[in-house]
This record gives sequence, structure tokens and C-alpha cells, in this order.
Amino acid sequence: MRPPIGAPRTVDGKLRRDRYTRRMEPARGRAPSAVSSIPVAARRIELALAAIRSLESKAAEIDAIAEAIAERLAAGGTVYTAGNGGSAAEALHLAEELIGRYKSNRPPYRSICLNADPTALTCIANDFGFEAVFSRQCDALVRPGDVLVLFSTSGRSPNIVQAAIAARKNGGLVIGLLGGVGGGTGGDTRPQCDVALVVDGADSGAVQEAHQVILHALCERLERP
Repeated sequence: MRPPIGAPRTVDGKLRRDRYTRRMEPARGRAPSAVSSIPVAARRIELALAAIRSLESKAAEIDAIAEAIAERLAAGGTVYTAGNGGSAAEALHLAEELIGRYKSNRPPYRSICLNADPTALTCIANDFGFEAVFSRQCDALVRPGDVLVLFSTSGRSPNIVQAAIAARKNGGLVIGLLGGVGGGTGGDTRPQCDVALVVDGADSGAVQEAHQVILHALCERLERP
């Protein structure tokens, strides 16, 4: 007679432990992995702090970027943002802060994130290639008086480079918030920007954490009348 479904399988009346069950049990007498003892959080915090501290020498540049954006918004311009991966999240963050609010109630600013529409991204990528997902939108949307803010930890992404070229061709002001991981200089995007601010971080995460500080500094300025 077969045992009911779910009942422990036995051999000669003794419970049989399959290989999966044995793998899931902790090894007797084995010390925890050395990896678990590495102070990951402390290292992550230090990397972020180092990248953020590097912004102290760039404070005047950040203020100048904020003023340039403020002038164009006041004149009726639109701020477009774009990035890939984690930088796409930061591009979304800046756009929503501008069209919504940061701290205080104020009139909304015209702001659109170019990586926010998956139908546009997949359509353009399918028909023209992924390198064109932002530049195609810039060709259609960016006009003189507008601003394109690009987030990239390396500056080497072809779709970011092409977006900068297209926006400048249409008369937009291109601002690059870039990275210099491993001593880099903002990649091929930097020379295509009107203004480029390169954060020298130990890795992409540290650069993104510094970009977040810059993003909030821009919002602080744009909250002022």
C-alpha cells in the first residue's frame, strides 16, 4: 500500500532523508562563512561618504547648474531627464520632484523623464536600436530653452551620448551628472554636454549616492521663488 501524499518516505520503517533535506540542514560544527563577518554596511557608508565629500569642491558648480535650470524653467522651458538602471531611477526622481514638489507647495515645473514610458522605449529600441531610445525622443521633444539632465555613472552608455548630441542639436541645454569610477572622466558623454559634473566614486553605487545629493541640492534651489 502506497503512503498518503505528503507523508515521510521510509525505507524498512526508517525515515529516509533525501539529499535536498540534508543540504538544507546546517553543517554540524561548521563555523559561519567568513563572508558574513565582513562589515558590509560600514564599508558601504564609507564609500558613499567619500563620494559625497568630493562634492564639497564642486559646490559652486552645483549652484551654477541649479541657477541655469531655474532660469530656463522661469522662461517656460521643460526639464527632460534620462538614465539607465539605477541612474534611470534618479532621472525619475528628479522629474517627479519638479512636477510634484520637494518640500513646499509651489507651481509645478514642466518636467518629463525619458525613461518613464516603456512603450516608447521598447518601440524605439525595436525599430531603431537601444542606442536611440533617448535621442529619438530628444529629436521629437527638446526645443531651445529646454534642459536635458543626464545621469550616468560612467558616461559611456551609447544611448546617453546620443541623447546629448540630439538635445544640443535642437538647442537644448545639456547637463551631465556623470561618474568617474576608477579615475574616469565622464566618458564620451562629457564632451557632448554644455555642463558636466563628474563624481569620482569608488564604484557605481557611490557615484549614484553622490548624484542623489546633487539632485536634492537642485531641488532645494528650485523651491525658492
